Amino acid sequence: MTTKRLDRRFYERPTLKVAKNLLGKYLVRVWRGRKIIGKIVETEAYIGPHDKASHAVGGKITKRNLAEYMPGGHIYIYLVYGMYWQFNISTRAKGKPECVLIRAVEPATKIKQLKTKNIANGPGKLCNYFKLDKSFYGEDMTKSKRIWLESREASISEKLIKSGPRIGIDYAGLYWAKKPWRFWIKNNPFVSK
Repeated sequence: MTTKRLDRRFYERPTLKVAKNLLGKYLVRVWRGRKIIGKIVETEAYIGPHDKASHAVGGKITKRNLAEYMPGGHIYIYLVYGMYWQFNISTRAKGKPECVLIRAVEPATKIKQLKTKNIANGPGKLCNYFKLDKSFYGEDMTKSKRIWLESREASISEKLIKSGPRIGIDYAGLYWAKKPWRFWIKNNPFVSK
């Protein structure tokens, strides 16, 4: 199996394209001398500043969302409800606040706790599985020694990619909440519920 780390060019393309192309890629995290690996099966795109569901709506820049403005391939991680981390990857060029939320992976690491399909099928569970926290904020995945994305197999066929509304963004209004910017691999049992 040939593996290739994703480079800056992959992330700096249009966000909707990146969100689809991330499906089937592998997230690799080095933790305590071993690798935790998962195949990405669900993503969600945020295209600010016109996207009312984006943290950069209206071009807003805050201490929290600064990583969204970094060149594609940087980690934008934040806490929701005071307890769940959300792992996003910046897309596009520096100064364009767009990103993709990684919603679910199919675990590829063989450890005892993998008896359940529910271990990484949601943004908070995924961060728990990969041991991700605020220390990853702004990290460059194209250069990091502790977390990166790899291409290990052929791209997922368009026929196998489903799309639908994003989840949990009712605050953005019906128009933005209904945008079909959530993507997943058809019939994959590890997609969030």
